[in-house]
Amino acid sequence: MSKSYGKQMAVNQVSFTAEPGQILGFLGPNGAGKSTTMKILSGYLQPSSGTAVVGGYDSRLESLDMKRIIGYLPENTPLYNDMYVKEFLGFVANTYQLSNVAEKVKDVIEKVGLGAEQHKKIAMLSKGYKQRVGLAQAIIHDPAILILDEPTSGLDPNQLMDIRKLILNLGVNKTVILSTHIMQEVEALCEKVIIINKGLIVADSSISDLKTQHKTNSLEEIFKNLTN
Repeated sequence: MSKSYGKQMAVNQVSFTAEPGQILGFLGPNGAGKSTTMKILSGYLQPSSGTAVVGGYDSRLESLDMKRIIGYLPENTPLYNDMYVKEFLGFVANTYQLSNVAEKVKDVIEKVGLGAEQHKKIAMLSKGYKQRVGLAQAIIHDPAILILDEPTSGLDPNQLMDIRKLILNLGVNKTVILSTHIMQEVEALCEKVIIINKGLIVADSSISDLKTQHKTNSLEEIFKNLTN
């Protein structure tokens, strides 16, 4: 698939697969086309050409059905700052027409560690806790596919370990596409990575194969060589 903005080609004939039970690292420098690709995969943007098939649904023709099975955490999570955490998550659950809303909200608050913050307004939360609210809204409907754009942004080391563990657990039976600039995060969570640069895929391989191919154990060095 491709996406252009006027004469600028943001994503240029990108093609790849992500499998259930796999956390796929989606990497690239700023402006490489990562967020544009993830917005297309989540149904927020339409490609200029080509298509994305997500969970068997065509992003062009079946976007509503596709969105029902996707959990999406964008880079800058849009939250209703005047709502309370628990209220907001109830609102999201109702949007998905979930049954047992109170139970679903309780479970997701426990999963992401928002128990102490659930009765606060979102505006009062730190960046790290807002990020947890964003992750909670992405998983409350138990989606088959998770698209996470910088999910650990703003987290302190303790929070990071908790969310990393949660993502690993989610990746056991879901398809997870994870974008991050933190190479340690990639190595801790992902087996396979896609590296995109200037709208083109420059690597699509397991981390171990990339290290063998480039004769180095440094993923940062590989990233730099492929995107410079």
